[in-house]
Amino acid sequence: MNIECNIKILAPLEVPVSHDKFWLLTENRALSLPSPFDNKGNYVISLSQLVCWMATRAEELGVEIYPGFAASEILHDENDKVVGVATNDMGVAKDGSKKETFQRGVELKGHITLLAEGCRGSLSEKIIRDYKLRDKGQGQHQTYAIGIKEVWEIEEGKHVPGTVLHTVGWPLDMKTYGGSFLYHMNNRQISIGLVIALNYRNPYLSPFDEFQKFKHHPTIKSLLEGGSVLQYGARTLNEGGFQAIPNPVFPGGAIIGCSAGYMNVPKIKGTHTAMKSGMLAAEAAFNVLVGGAQMEMYWDSLKKSWIWEELYRSRNYRPAFEYGLIPGLAFSALERYVFRGRLPFTLKHGKPDHEATDIAGVHTLIQYPRPDGQVSFDVPTSLYRSNTNHEHDQPAHLRLRDPTIPERVNLPLYAGPESRYCPARVYEYVPDEKHGLKLHINAQNCLHCKACDIKDPKQNIEWTVPEGGGGPGYKIM
Repeated sequence: MNIECNIKILAPLEVPVSHDKFWLLTENRALSLPSPFDNKGNYVISLSQLVCWMATRAEELGVEIYPGFAASEILHDENDKVVGVATNDMGVAKDGSKKETFQRGVELKGHITLLAEGCRGSLSEKIIRDYKLRDKGQGQHQTYAIGIKEVWEIEEGKHVPGTVLHTVGWPLDMKTYGGSFLYHMNNRQISIGLVIALNYRNPYLSPFDEFQKFKHHPTIKSLLEGGSVLQYGARTLNEGGFQAIPNPVFPGGAIIGCSAGYMNVPKIKGTHTAMKSGMLAAEAAFNVLVGGAQMEMYWDSLKKSWIWEELYRSRNYRPAFEYGLIPGLAFSALERYVFRGRLPFTLKHGKPDHEATDIAGVHTLIQYPRPDGQVSFDVPTSLYRSNTNHEHDQPAHLRLRDPTIPERVNLPLYAGPESRYCPARVYEYVPDEKHGLKLHINAQNCLHCKACDIKDPKQNIEWTVPEGGGGPGYKIM
C-alpha cells in the first residue's frame, strides 16, 4: 500500500467527536440503541494524513524511511535467529527474465527486527507459524473481517463535524456478523464503510456489493445524495482479540501492531493499541541494546499494560455473535453494562474463516441490485478511485499453491467464491475453449486487503509482496 504524503501538512486534520450514535437497521428503518463504543475524548482523523505527518517528524529525528521497497524475506543466522529482512528484486518481467531496469534486492540487517506489516502481514504470519508463537500466546486462531470504505464530500447542510455513527443489522442477515461506520471529518468530508466478518457462511455473499446495497438505506442515501466520492479502499481487520494474541517475541525481534492483532473489536479501533505496542517494543529494544535485557521484556510489559486490560475486558464480544445478531447483542450488553468484562469465562471462536464457508448447494444465489452511479458504483469505478497501480510486466504476487484447485474444488463446490470475496475483482472465472471456465488473476487490481489469503476455502492462495511501490495510493483514507 502506498500513502501519498503531502509534505506541507503541518498537523493531521482532526476533529473531536461531538455526537456518538448507534443504530440497528432494518431494510427501511433505523432504530436507535445505546452506543457501546464510548467515543468521548476521541478524534475523527484521516490515518493517511496522520502517517504522513508522523513520517516527517520521524525523519526530523534521523529515522530513515525507505518508501517503494517491499520486504519479501526473513534473514536468519546459523542459529535460526532473525537478523533482518531482504527486499525483493525489482525490474523482473512477468516471465521471470531480468529487464534493463533490474535491481537486485538488498539485505537490511540489525540487532533487533520489529515487524509492523499490519493485518495478516506476510512475514509476520511466517514468523508466527515457524516459531509457533500463537501456541505460546493465548492459543486460539486469529479471525478476521473485511472493511470496505469510501471517503465522500457531502453537501454543507448535511455535514456535522465530529458526528460518529455505527450500525448493525441490514443489509447483513441475522447470522453474519458485521456493521457499518460513518464518521464526519473536516472539510465536508465523511468516511463511510461496512465491515463484514470473514467467517460468513454463504459463498454467494459479496462484501463489495453488500456495501453498495447498504448505501441505499433511506437514512444513509439521503446523506450521500448530492455528494461525490473522493476515494475508495478495502482492508482486512484482526477480530480475534484477546484469545488470539500470539507471543509476539521471536529470536532476534518482535511483532508489533496489527500484525500481532491488538484490535479492540467492539470499538473497531486498533490504532491506539498498535502505537502503544510499538512504544513498549521500542522500550524493550532499548534495554536490550544498552542494558543487556531480553526482548521477552516486551511480552511482559504488554501483559502489564492497558492494552492487555482493554482487550481482556472486550474478549467475549466477538465470539458471542457466533450465535447470531440478537443473542450477540444481548450477551454483549450484559457483559458491558452488568459484568463490565469480568465474566469468569472466556468464549472461544468458531471455525477458522476459510473453514466456515458452506458449499454453494445449501444456499441460494444472492441477486444484488445494479449500481445507480450516484450512490452505488461498480468495481472498475471504485478501483479507479483507490489510485491502485502495479507495474503490469512483473511476476504476479498472488500465487496458487495448487493451480488445479480453483476449477477442481472452488468452482464446483463453492461456486467460485474468490470472484466475490475480493473487493477489486482480482479473481475472475473466464471461458476457456478446452476446460470451460478457468480462473484468471488480475493481480494489477489488487488492493492489498489480504482477504484472499484468509478466505480461500482450501488456503490455496498465497499473498506475496509485489514490486515495491505497487498497490493503492491512499491520500485521505
